[in-house]
Amino acid sequence: MQPTDLYHVGIVVPSIEDGQAHFADLFGVRWAPVIEAPTAVRTADSTVSTVNLRLVYSVAAPHLELIEAVPGSIWVLNPHSNIHHIGFWSDDLGGDAERLHGGGCPLEVMGDSGGSEPLFWSYHGDRFGVRIELVDAAIRAGMQAGWDSVAPTPLT
Repeated sequence: MQPTDLYHVGIVVPSIEDGQAHFADLFGVRWAPVIEAPTAVRTADSTVSTVNLRLVYSVAAPHLELIEAVPGSIWVLNPHSNIHHIGFWSDDLGGDAERLHGGGCPLEVMGDSGGSEPLFWSYHGDRFGVRIELVDAAIRAGMQAGWDSVAPTPLT
């Protein structure tokens, strides 16, 4: 994992549509289509559950990822900051996850593969309260194709 692997900041919002409108007005951000998917997750204590996620990415780098709050999950609103995580591409998801864990950033939750290895992504907390997301670089081309498919629109 290198500094150049940083590609997005995730923000929990109460409503995807409100978040999109706010950041479009504030920064002129354009959005890819909203993704809605039941997502299997595994916590550090091996609890497996399915969370219905709604999220959207901005189409230009560096990307903003808006995640609609899901009460009772890791994706909740909080009174201090709703910047949820900093996301990095990983060419070695399992190895990078182990390195973060060994470096004082324990696993919080990961995409459930049915085993001990993360499927597509993992979240790790650090001592400063910053959450780091590792995302498998194997899905990078597919995500980039989705961002690239959004027709450019002029900013006003």
